[in-house]
Amino acid sequence: MFENISRRFQDVIKTVSGKATISDKNIEEAVEQIKLALLDADVNLRVVRRFVNQTIEEAKGEKVLRSVSPGQQFIKIVNDKLIHFLGDEKQDLQLKGPDTLSVVLLAGLQGSGKTTSAAKLANLLKKQGRKPILIAADLVRPAAIDQLETLAAAIGVAIYTDRENNNPVKVVKAGLKEAKKGLYDVAIIDTAGRHQVDDALMGEIEAVAKEAKPDEVLFVADAMTGQSAADVAKAFKERIDITGVILTKFDSDTRGGAALSIKTITKAPIKFIGVGEKTEDFEPFYPDRIASRILGMGDVVSLVEKAQEVTDKEEAEKLEKKIRKATFTLEDYLEQFQKIKKMGNLQSLVEMIPGMQGAVAPQDIDIKALKKEEAIILSMTLAERNNPRIIGPSRKKRIAKGSGTSVYEVNRLLKNFEKMRLMMKKMVKNKNAQQSMMSQWMG
Repeated sequence: MFENISRRFQDVIKTVSGKATISDKNIEEAVEQIKLALLDADVNLRVVRRFVNQTIEEAKGEKVLRSVSPGQQFIKIVNDKLIHFLGDEKQDLQLKGPDTLSVVLLAGLQGSGKTTSAAKLANLLKKQGRKPILIAADLVRPAAIDQLETLAAAIGVAIYTDRENNNPVKVVKAGLKEAKKGLYDVAIIDTAGRHQVDDALMGEIEAVAKEAKPDEVLFVADAMTGQSAADVAKAFKERIDITGVILTKFDSDTRGGAALSIKTITKAPIKFIGVGEKTEDFEPFYPDRIASRILGMGDVVSLVEKAQEVTDKEEAEKLEKKIRKATFTLEDYLEQFQKIKKMGNLQSLVEMIPGMQGAVAPQDIDIKALKKEEAIILSMTLAERNNPRIIGPSRKKRIAKGSGTSVYEVNRLLKNFEKMRLMMKKMVKNKNAQQSMMSQWMG
Protein backbone atom coordinates (compact mmCIF):
# COMPACT_ATOMS: atom_id res chain seq x y z
CA MET A 1 0.00 0.00 0.00
CA PHE A 2 0.98 3.69 -0.43
CA GLU A 3 3.39 2.79 -3.26
CA ASN A 4 2.58 5.85 -5.42
CA ILE A 5 2.20 8.39 -2.60
CA SER A 6 5.36 7.06 -0.95
CA ARG A 7 7.35 7.53 -4.17
CA ARG A 8 6.04 11.10 -4.55
CA PHE A 9 6.78 12.00 -0.92
CA GLN A 10 10.29 10.54 -1.19
CA ASP A 11 10.95 12.68 -4.29
CA VAL A 12 10.02 15.78 -2.27
CA ILE A 13 12.27 14.67 0.59
CA LYS A 14 15.23 14.16 -1.76
CA THR A 15 14.72 17.67 -3.10
CA VAL A 16 14.78 19.44 0.27
CA SER A 17 16.82 17.14 2.52
CA GLY A 18 20.26 18.18 1.32
CA LYS A 19 19.65 21.93 1.26
CA ALA A 20 21.86 24.01 3.56
CA THR A 21 19.35 26.84 3.31
CA ILE A 22 15.66 26.84 2.52
CA SER A 23 13.34 29.64 1.41
CA ASP A 24 9.62 30.30 1.37
CA LYS A 25 9.69 29.45 -2.32
CA ASN A 26 11.35 26.07 -1.66
CA ILE A 27 8.70 25.27 0.94
CA GLU A 28 5.83 26.32 -1.35
CA GLU A 29 7.16 24.18 -4.20
CA ALA A 30 7.63 21.16 -1.91
CA VAL A 31 4.17 21.54 -0.37
CA GLU A 32 2.62 21.88 -3.82
CA GLN A 33 4.13 18.50 -4.76
CA ILE A 34 2.81 17.03 -1.51
CA LYS A 35 -0.66 18.41 -2.28
CA LEU A 36 -0.66 16.80 -5.73
CA ALA A 37 0.52 13.51 -4.22
CA LEU A 38 -2.32 13.56 -1.66
CA LEU A 39 -4.94 14.39 -4.28
CA ASP A 40 -3.62 11.65 -6.55
CA ALA A 41 -3.86 9.25 -3.59
CA ASP A 42 -7.61 10.00 -3.40
CA VAL A 43 -7.36 11.81 -0.07
CA ASN A 44 -10.43 13.88 0.83
CA LEU A 45 -10.07 17.47 -0.46
CA ARG A 46 -10.85 18.99 2.97
CA VAL A 47 -8.15 16.82 4.52
CA VAL A 48 -5.65 17.84 1.81
CA ARG A 49 -6.33 21.53 2.44
CA ARG A 50 -5.85 21.12 6.18
CA PHE A 51 -2.64 19.14 5.71
CA VAL A 52 -1.19 21.67 3.27
CA ASN A 53 -2.18 24.76 5.30
CA GLN A 54 -0.81 23.35 8.57
CA THR A 55 2.42 22.22 6.93
CA ILE A 56 3.03 25.62 5.29
CA GLU A 57 2.18 27.47 8.51
CA GLU A 58 4.74 25.50 10.52
CA ALA A 59 7.38 25.22 7.79
CA LYS A 60 7.47 28.96 7.16
CA GLY A 61 8.18 29.67 10.80
CA GLU A 62 11.55 30.64 12.23
CA LYS A 63 12.05 27.01 13.38
CA VAL A 64 12.64 25.81 9.81
CA LEU A 65 13.97 28.81 7.90
CA ARG A 66 16.68 29.55 10.48
CA SER A 67 17.32 25.94 11.48
CA VAL A 68 20.82 24.45 11.34
CA SER A 69 19.42 21.72 9.04
CA PRO A 70 16.25 23.20 7.49
CA GLY A 71 15.69 20.28 5.11
CA GLN A 72 15.60 17.78 7.95
CA GLN A 73 13.38 20.09 10.02
CA PHE A 74 10.93 20.33 7.12
CA ILE A 75 10.85 16.51 6.80
CA LYS A 76 10.14 16.25 10.53
CA ILE A 77 7.15 18.58 10.15
CA VAL A 78 5.79 16.51 7.25
CA ASN A 79 6.29 13.32 9.27
CA ASP A 80 4.53 14.82 12.31
CA LYS A 81 1.61 15.97 10.13
CA LEU A 82 1.26 12.52 8.57
CA ILE A 83 1.18 10.93 12.01
CA HIS A 84 -1.43 13.43 13.17
CA PHE A 85 -3.71 12.88 10.17
CA LEU A 86 -3.36 9.11 10.52
CA GLY A 87 -4.48 9.31 14.14
CA ASP A 88 -1.57 10.47 16.35
CA GLU A 89 -1.02 7.21 18.23
CA LYS A 90 -2.08 3.58 18.39
CA GLN A 91 -5.57 3.19 19.85
CA ASP A 92 -6.36 0.01 21.79
CA LEU A 93 -9.77 -1.60 22.14
CA GLN A 94 -11.55 -0.36 25.25
CA LEU A 95 -12.55 -3.69 26.75
CA LYS A 96 -13.62 -4.56 30.26
CA GLY A 97 -11.61 -6.88 32.50
CA PRO A 98 -11.51 -10.61 31.67
CA ASP A 99 -14.10 -11.39 34.35
CA THR A 100 -16.77 -9.31 32.55
CA LEU A 101 -18.23 -9.65 29.06
CA SER A 102 -17.16 -6.96 26.60
CA VAL A 103 -19.11 -6.48 23.37
CA VAL A 104 -17.63 -5.50 20.00
CA LEU A 105 -20.02 -4.69 17.16
CA LEU A 106 -18.80 -4.71 13.55
CA ALA A 107 -20.61 -2.56 10.98
CA GLY A 108 -20.07 -1.61 7.34
CA LEU A 109 -21.18 -2.11 3.78
CA GLN A 110 -21.48 -5.53 2.15
CA GLY A 111 -18.19 -6.69 0.69
CA SER A 112 -16.05 -4.64 3.07
CA GLY A 113 -14.75 -7.75 4.82
CA LYS A 114 -16.75 -7.67 8.08
CA THR A 115 -17.11 -11.43 8.48
CA THR A 116 -13.43 -12.13 7.85
CA SER A 117 -12.45 -9.23 10.12
CA ALA A 118 -14.67 -10.59 12.90
CA ALA A 119 -12.77 -13.89 12.79
CA LYS A 120 -9.38 -12.15 12.52
CA LEU A 121 -10.17 -10.00 15.55
CA ALA A 122 -11.32 -13.07 17.50
CA ASN A 123 -8.07 -14.83 16.59
CA LEU A 124 -5.99 -11.85 17.75
CA LEU A 125 -7.87 -11.58 21.06
CA LYS A 126 -7.50 -15.32 21.62
CA LYS A 127 -3.72 -14.98 21.20
CA GLN A 128 -3.80 -12.19 23.79
CA GLY A 129 -5.35 -14.56 26.33
CA ARG A 130 -8.98 -13.55 25.88
CA LYS A 131 -11.90 -15.96 25.49
CA PRO A 132 -13.91 -14.60 22.53
CA ILE A 133 -17.19 -15.81 21.03
CA LEU A 134 -18.51 -14.85 17.59
CA ILE A 135 -22.19 -14.00 17.11
CA ALA A 136 -23.49 -14.49 13.56
CA ALA A 137 -26.01 -11.65 13.11
CA ASP A 138 -25.61 -11.19 9.35
CA LEU A 139 -28.90 -12.74 8.28
CA VAL A 140 -29.02 -11.01 4.90
CA ARG A 141 -26.02 -12.24 2.92
CA PRO A 142 -26.36 -15.85 1.76
CA ALA A 143 -23.75 -18.14 3.33
CA ALA A 144 -22.56 -15.46 5.80
CA ILE A 145 -23.25 -17.82 8.71
CA ASP A 146 -21.50 -20.70 6.91
CA GLN A 147 -18.46 -18.52 6.29
CA LEU A 148 -18.24 -17.42 9.92
CA GLU A 149 -18.68 -21.00 11.15
CA THR A 150 -15.83 -22.18 8.90
CA LEU A 151 -13.55 -19.40 10.11
CA ALA A 152 -14.46 -19.99 13.76
CA ALA A 153 -13.63 -23.70 13.42
CA ALA A 154 -10.30 -22.89 11.75
CA ILE A 155 -9.15 -20.64 14.62
CA GLY A 156 -10.75 -22.68 17.41
CA VAL A 157 -13.16 -20.00 18.61
CA ALA A 158 -16.76 -20.47 19.79
CA ILE A 159 -19.66 -19.19 17.68
CA TYR A 160 -23.36 -18.59 18.30
CA THR A 161 -25.78 -19.03 15.39
CA ASP A 162 -29.55 -19.35 15.01
CA ARG A 163 -30.53 -20.26 11.47
CA GLU A 164 -34.24 -20.41 12.30
CA ASN A 165 -34.41 -16.79 13.40
CA ASN A 166 -34.50 -13.94 10.86
CA ASN A 167 -34.48 -11.16 13.45
CA PRO A 168 -30.89 -9.98 14.11
CA VAL A 169 -31.86 -8.22 17.36
CA LYS A 170 -33.23 -11.46 18.81
CA VAL A 171 -30.17 -13.39 17.58
CA VAL A 172 -27.86 -10.88 19.27
CA LYS A 173 -29.89 -10.97 22.50
CA ALA A 174 -29.72 -14.78 22.62
CA GLY A 175 -26.06 -14.77 21.61
CA LEU A 176 -25.08 -12.41 24.41
CA LYS A 177 -27.03 -14.54 26.88
CA GLU A 178 -25.07 -17.59 25.67
CA ALA A 179 -21.79 -15.63 25.94
CA LYS A 180 -22.46 -14.76 29.60
CA LYS A 181 -23.54 -18.31 30.36
CA GLY A 182 -20.34 -19.72 28.81
CA LEU A 183 -18.17 -17.20 30.70
CA TYR A 184 -16.76 -15.68 27.50
CA ASP A 185 -15.11 -12.30 27.99
CA VAL A 186 -15.52 -10.79 24.48
CA ALA A 187 -18.52 -11.15 22.17
CA ILE A 188 -17.85 -10.09 18.56
CA ILE A 189 -21.02 -9.42 16.57
CA ASP A 190 -20.95 -9.75 12.78
CA THR A 191 -23.79 -7.68 11.31
CA ALA A 192 -25.39 -7.46 7.89
CA GLY A 193 -24.23 -4.96 5.29
CA ARG A 194 -25.79 -3.58 2.13
CA HIS A 195 -24.33 -2.50 -1.18
CA GLN A 196 -24.95 1.11 -0.18
CA VAL A 197 -26.03 3.14 2.82
CA ASP A 198 -29.82 3.00 3.20
CA ASP A 199 -32.44 3.50 5.92
CA ALA A 200 -33.10 -0.23 6.24
CA LEU A 201 -29.43 -0.93 6.95
CA MET A 202 -29.14 1.97 9.38
CA GLY A 203 -32.35 1.07 11.16
CA GLU A 204 -31.19 -2.51 11.62
CA ILE A 205 -27.72 -1.60 12.89
CA GLU A 206 -29.23 0.97 15.27
CA ALA A 207 -31.59 -1.65 16.70
CA VAL A 208 -28.78 -4.18 17.12
CA ALA A 209 -26.55 -1.56 18.81
CA LYS A 210 -29.37 -0.60 21.17
CA GLU A 211 -29.79 -4.23 22.22
CA ALA A 212 -26.06 -5.06 22.42
CA LYS A 213 -24.88 -1.87 24.18
CA PRO A 214 -21.41 -2.45 22.70
CA ASP A 215 -18.17 -1.29 24.30
CA GLU A 216 -16.74 -0.85 20.80
CA VAL A 217 -18.42 -0.21 17.45
CA LEU A 218 -15.88 -0.86 14.71
CA PHE A 219 -16.63 0.32 11.20
CA VAL A 220 -15.10 -2.05 8.64
CA ALA A 221 -13.99 -0.30 5.44
CA ASP A 222 -12.31 -1.53 2.27
CA ALA A 223 -9.08 0.47 1.86
CA MET A 224 -9.39 0.10 -1.93
CA THR A 225 -12.46 2.36 -1.97
CA GLY A 226 -10.32 5.42 -1.19
CA GLN A 227 -11.84 8.53 0.32
CA SER A 228 -15.39 7.20 -0.23
CA ALA A 229 -14.70 4.85 2.70
CA ALA A 230 -14.43 7.93 4.91
CA ASP A 231 -17.71 9.33 3.52
CA VAL A 232 -19.55 6.05 4.23
CA ALA A 233 -18.03 5.87 7.72
CA LYS A 234 -19.27 9.40 8.39
CA ALA A 235 -22.80 8.38 7.35
CA PHE A 236 -22.66 5.46 9.80
CA LYS A 237 -21.29 7.65 12.59
CA GLU A 238 -24.25 10.00 12.23
CA ARG A 239 -26.53 7.09 13.22
CA ILE A 240 -24.39 4.98 15.58
CA ASP A 241 -21.41 5.88 17.73
CA ILE A 242 -18.44 4.47 15.81
CA THR A 243 -15.48 4.11 18.19
CA GLY A 244 -12.93 2.82 15.71
CA VAL A 245 -12.20 1.64 12.18
CA ILE A 246 -10.83 -1.55 10.64
CA LEU A 247 -9.29 -1.01 7.20
CA THR A 248 -9.28 -4.20 5.13
CA LYS A 249 -7.15 -4.98 2.04
CA PHE A 250 -4.42 -2.74 3.42
CA ASP A 251 -1.85 -4.88 1.62
CA SER A 252 -3.35 -4.16 -1.80
CA ASP A 253 -2.01 -1.63 -4.28
CA THR A 254 -4.32 1.12 -3.07
CA ARG A 255 -3.65 4.83 -3.11
CA GLY A 256 -4.01 5.48 0.62
CA GLY A 257 -6.93 7.92 0.51
CA ALA A 258 -9.00 6.01 3.07
CA ALA A 259 -6.21 5.79 5.66
CA LEU A 260 -5.33 9.47 5.36
CA SER A 261 -8.92 10.74 5.28
CA ILE A 262 -10.94 8.61 7.67
CA LYS A 263 -9.69 9.89 11.05
CA THR A 264 -10.22 13.56 10.13
CA ILE A 265 -13.65 13.00 8.58
CA THR A 266 -15.11 10.67 11.25
CA LYS A 267 -13.03 11.55 14.34
CA ALA A 268 -12.84 7.76 14.83
CA PRO A 269 -9.33 6.23 14.93
CA ILE A 270 -8.17 3.38 12.73
CA LYS A 271 -7.58 0.55 15.23
CA PHE A 272 -6.76 -2.41 13.00
CA ILE A 273 -5.70 -3.20 9.44
CA GLY A 274 -6.18 -6.36 7.40
CA VAL A 275 -2.94 -7.14 5.58
CA GLY A 276 -3.72 -10.43 3.83
CA GLU A 277 -6.21 -13.24 3.41
CA LYS A 278 -5.11 -15.45 6.32
CA THR A 279 -6.67 -15.08 9.78
CA GLU A 280 -3.21 -14.11 11.11
CA ASP A 281 -2.98 -11.20 8.64
CA PHE A 282 -4.46 -8.67 11.03
CA GLU A 283 -2.53 -5.97 12.88
CA PRO A 284 -3.01 -3.04 15.24
CA PHE A 285 -2.69 0.29 13.41
CA TYR A 286 0.34 2.41 14.36
CA PRO A 287 0.13 5.92 12.79
CA ASP A 288 3.84 6.64 13.39
CA ARG A 289 4.94 3.40 11.73
CA ILE A 290 2.69 3.96 8.70
CA ALA A 291 3.97 7.54 8.35
CA SER A 292 7.51 6.14 8.45
CA ARG A 293 6.67 3.73 5.61
CA ILE A 294 5.15 6.52 3.50
CA LEU A 295 8.32 8.59 3.86
CA GLY A 296 10.51 5.64 2.89
CA MET A 297 11.98 5.12 6.35
CA GLY A 298 10.63 1.60 6.71
CA ASP A 299 9.11 0.00 9.77
CA VAL A 300 11.84 -1.93 11.53
CA VAL A 301 9.87 -2.15 14.80
CA SER A 302 7.01 -4.07 13.17
CA LEU A 303 9.50 -6.29 11.32
CA VAL A 304 11.24 -7.21 14.59
CA GLU A 305 7.90 -7.84 16.30
CA LYS A 306 6.85 -10.20 13.52
CA ALA A 307 10.13 -12.07 13.83
CA GLN A 308 9.71 -12.34 17.60
CA GLU A 309 6.28 -13.90 17.13
CA VAL A 310 7.75 -16.93 15.38
CA THR A 311 11.01 -17.38 17.26
CA ASP A 312 12.43 -16.85 20.73
CA LYS A 313 15.77 -15.60 22.03
CA GLU A 314 17.09 -19.06 22.84
CA GLU A 315 16.31 -20.36 19.33
CA ALA A 316 17.94 -17.29 17.77
CA GLU A 317 21.12 -17.81 19.80
CA LYS A 318 21.28 -21.49 18.82
CA LEU A 319 20.85 -20.54 15.17
CA GLU A 320 23.62 -17.94 15.36
CA LYS A 321 26.02 -20.54 16.85
CA LYS A 322 25.21 -22.95 14.01
CA ILE A 323 25.80 -20.25 11.41
CA ARG A 324 29.06 -19.18 13.07
CA LYS A 325 30.37 -22.76 13.09
CA ALA A 326 29.01 -23.51 9.59
CA THR A 327 26.87 -26.34 11.02
CA PHE A 328 23.68 -24.76 9.65
CA THR A 329 21.82 -27.63 7.93
CA LEU A 330 19.07 -28.05 5.37
CA GLU A 331 16.80 -28.95 8.29
CA ASP A 332 17.55 -25.53 9.83
CA TYR A 333 16.99 -23.87 6.45
CA LEU A 334 13.59 -25.54 6.13
CA GLU A 335 12.63 -24.45 9.63
CA GLN A 336 13.60 -20.81 8.98
CA PHE A 337 11.73 -20.74 5.68
CA GLN A 338 8.58 -22.05 7.39
CA LYS A 339 8.93 -19.36 10.07
CA ILE A 340 9.27 -16.63 7.45
CA LYS A 341 6.03 -17.88 5.85
CA LYS A 342 4.31 -17.50 9.22
CA MET A 343 5.43 -13.86 9.39
CA GLY A 344 3.00 -13.08 6.58
CA ASN A 345 3.14 -11.59 3.12
CA LEU A 346 6.79 -11.48 1.97
CA GLN A 347 6.29 -8.33 -0.10
CA SER A 348 4.98 -6.46 2.96
CA LEU A 349 8.02 -7.65 4.95
CA VAL A 350 10.37 -6.21 2.32
CA GLU A 351 8.55 -2.86 2.46
CA MET A 352 9.26 -2.62 6.20
CA ILE A 353 12.98 -2.37 5.42
CA PRO A 354 14.11 1.29 5.26
CA GLY A 355 14.45 2.53 1.69
CA MET A 356 12.58 -0.44 0.19
CA GLN A 357 9.11 1.14 -0.09
CA GLY A 358 7.68 0.39 -3.51
CA ALA A 359 10.47 -2.10 -4.21
CA VAL A 360 9.64 -5.56 -5.38
CA ALA A 361 10.97 -8.29 -3.15
CA PRO A 362 13.98 -10.32 -4.36
CA GLN A 363 13.38 -12.00 -7.71
CA ASP A 364 9.80 -10.75 -7.54
CA ILE A 365 9.48 -12.94 -4.43
CA ASP A 366 9.67 -16.18 -6.34
CA ILE A 367 7.26 -18.07 -4.11
CA LYS A 368 7.07 -20.99 -6.55
CA ALA A 369 10.85 -21.46 -6.42
CA LEU A 370 10.84 -21.32 -2.61
CA LYS A 371 8.00 -23.85 -2.43
CA LYS A 372 9.91 -26.09 -4.83
CA GLU A 373 12.94 -25.92 -2.55
CA GLU A 374 10.73 -26.76 0.40
CA ALA A 375 9.35 -29.80 -1.46
CA ILE A 376 12.89 -30.98 -2.29
CA ILE A 377 14.03 -30.74 1.35
CA LEU A 378 10.86 -32.46 2.59
CA SER A 379 11.64 -35.36 0.22
CA MET A 380 14.99 -35.91 1.94
CA THR A 381 15.55 -38.12 4.96
CA LEU A 382 16.52 -36.44 8.24
CA ALA A 383 20.07 -37.79 7.81
CA GLU A 384 20.28 -36.19 4.33
CA ARG A 385 19.02 -32.83 5.60
CA ASN A 386 21.58 -32.81 8.40
CA ASN A 387 24.44 -33.96 6.15
CA PRO A 388 23.87 -33.08 2.47
CA ARG A 389 27.28 -34.55 1.55
CA ILE A 390 25.85 -38.07 1.71
CA ILE A 391 23.45 -37.24 -1.13
CA GLY A 392 24.85 -39.09 -4.12
CA PRO A 393 23.39 -39.67 -7.63
CA SER A 394 20.87 -42.36 -6.59
CA ARG A 395 19.63 -40.31 -3.65
CA LYS A 396 19.28 -37.25 -5.89
CA LYS A 397 17.10 -39.24 -8.30
CA ARG A 398 14.90 -40.42 -5.43
CA ILE A 399 14.60 -36.89 -3.97
CA ALA A 400 13.77 -35.41 -7.41
CA LYS A 401 11.09 -38.03 -7.99
CA GLY A 402 9.60 -37.56 -4.51
CA SER A 403 9.44 -33.77 -4.84
CA GLY A 404 8.18 -33.67 -8.43
CA THR A 405 11.33 -31.86 -9.57
CA SER A 406 14.47 -32.74 -11.52
CA VAL A 407 17.97 -33.83 -10.52
CA TYR A 408 19.17 -30.51 -11.95
CA GLU A 409 16.94 -28.62 -9.47
CA VAL A 410 18.14 -30.79 -6.57
CA ASN A 411 21.76 -30.06 -7.55
CA ARG A 412 21.03 -26.35 -7.79
CA LEU A 413 19.50 -26.28 -4.30
CA LEU A 414 22.48 -28.13 -2.80
CA LYS A 415 24.96 -25.84 -4.54
CA ASN A 416 23.13 -22.64 -3.53
CA PHE A 417 22.69 -23.87 0.03
CA GLU A 418 26.42 -24.48 0.42
CA LYS A 419 27.17 -20.98 -0.93
CA MET A 420 24.61 -19.45 1.40
CA ARG A 421 26.00 -21.31 4.42
CA LEU A 422 29.50 -19.93 3.81
CA MET A 423 28.16 -16.41 3.26
CA MET A 424 26.16 -16.59 6.49
CA LYS A 425 29.25 -17.68 8.40
CA LYS A 426 31.13 -14.62 7.08
CA MET A 427 28.15 -12.37 7.76
CA VAL A 428 27.93 -13.05 11.52
CA LYS A 429 31.65 -12.32 11.86
CA ASN A 430 31.87 -9.28 9.62
CA LYS A 431 29.49 -6.31 9.50
CA ASN A 432 30.79 -5.29 6.08
CA ALA A 433 29.89 -8.75 4.84
CA GLN A 434 26.39 -8.26 6.28
CA GLN A 435 25.94 -5.12 4.19
CA SER A 436 27.36 -6.83 1.12
CA MET A 437 25.00 -9.76 1.52
CA MET A 438 22.03 -7.42 1.99
CA SER A 439 22.91 -5.55 -1.22
CA GLN A 440 23.20 -8.84 -3.12
CA TRP A 441 19.91 -10.05 -1.64
CA MET A 442 18.17 -6.82 -2.60
CA GLY A 443 19.68 -6.92 -6.08
